[in-house]
Amino acid sequence: MAVRIRLTRKGRKKQPFYRIVVADSEAPRDGKFLDIVGTYDPMQNPAAIVIDNEKLAGWMRQGATPTETVESLIRKSGVQAAAAV
Repeated sequence: MAVRIRLTRKGRKKQPFYRIVVADSEAPRDGKFLDIVGTYDPMQNPAAIVIDNEKLAGWMRQGATPTETVESLIRKSGVQAAAAV
């Protein structure tokens, strides 16, 4: 079971809001997940990125890999775990 750190979409039509979640790579985009690591709100100006550093680092130590999009969000937010990416 490959574990990925990725986005799951929430919010209304034309008003997206995303959760940064840890999920099995074969699970559907908005399906089951293991843990919520943070949130991303692109509708705010500037976009709001909130990430729990401890949870993110813990999952990455266990072998979870972020998607390209989540990796760029981690870099933009300046989280300490970005060095592990």
